[in-house]
Amino acid sequence: MTNIKSNKSALVVLILGLSTIVFPLYLTIVIAFKQPSEMTNSIDGILSLPKVWSLDNFREAMEITNFWHSLGNSLLITLLTVGLSILLHSLMGYALGRNKAHSKFYSFVYLFIVSGMFVPFAILMMPLAKQTAEMGLANWFGVVLLYMVFYMPMNVLLYSGYLVNIPMALEEAAKVDGASTWRTYWKIIFPIMRPMHATVAVLTALAVWNDVMTPLVIMAGSDQNTLPLAQLNFQSQFGTNYNLAFASYLLSLIPILIFYIICQKQILNGVVNGAVK
Repeated sequence: MTNIKSNKSALVVLILGLSTIVFPLYLTIVIAFKQPSEMTNSIDGILSLPKVWSLDNFREAMEITNFWHSLGNSLLITLLTVGLSILLHSLMGYALGRNKAHSKFYSFVYLFIVSGMFVPFAILMMPLAKQTAEMGLANWFGVVLLYMVFYMPMNVLLYSGYLVNIPMALEEAAKVDGASTWRTYWKIIFPIMRPMHATVAVLTALAVWNDVMTPLVIMAGSDQNTLPLAQLNFQSQFGTNYNLAFASYLLSLIPILIFYIICQKQILNGVVNGAVK
């Protein structure tokens, strides 16, 4: 009886959790295909299906946002950030994770880097905007550099935690065979951390892909719009064109959703193992 009750409770919680995802997604899809004339202030007008399923909203949204140009900028920034994060942050996590237990210096550096998670972006926003402009980094390259710093604390924390699950015997055996520390890392440790690479890639990609503030502050006034920045065109002081905005949201959702589906098999294993300290 206890197992039956627990299963029912779990099912109820699962249904409630699923509804929080399905309902907003349903609204997004329905509104994206509707015409403005079909939108009313009543609940039925919002929840009802479109009278005609047309792609006109999507075509107009792509024209307003200069979709392919904005998509290219978003892909460039996201892919560079993810690739550099996996290469550099995993290397930092390895160096700190293997040495912080028996070195006060490495322990201090580790705590210093991880403490960066508690610094809000609002405090750094204006100084960073001024510094990047003076240094000629008010472009996509400057945004990538800032992302590398912003997501370093969390990624180093995850990689360091994941190293606990990798036995030192592998590295000791490699050293006996004459392998250097550098070769041991790239040939043995780096491939073993594949689940954590996938986890870091997805978490970083989601954060970068959906970020508005950093590109808005750093690249303000340039034509290097990312998709989230381009979607601000649907908002004005007089209101928001929800039909076109939601169509644009769906278009921007597709690439990151495909990326998540590809990496999802590795994510759970990476998060669980990375949580072990």
